[in-house]
Amino acid sequence: MSYTITNYTRRQAKRLGVTVKPSTRKGKKIDVFKDGKKVASVGALGMGDFPTFTKQKGKEFAEKRRKAYKSRHQKTRTKVGTPSYYADQLLW
Repeated sequence: MSYTITNYTRRQAKRLGVTVKPSTRKGKKIDVFKDGKKVASVGALGMGDFPTFTKQKGKEFAEKRRKAYKSRHQKTRTKVGTPSYYADQLLW
């Protein structure tokens, strides 16, 4: 099972000044690179994310899942440069 990087994620990556590629790490969706150096592997394969939920179940459902994700990861998602930060910014 592999993950196809969405246009949403690519736009978010450009906004953050990073690049994304399919992950080489087992069980992860994407690898995040800054200035050519890998900084994180994010997103668990098999779990949903905002662009996937939007495509499969619609915007309203995706917004509910986004709110739940952000609430659940509040403590770590705001620390800039962490894998949690990149997951939040790129996938949610």
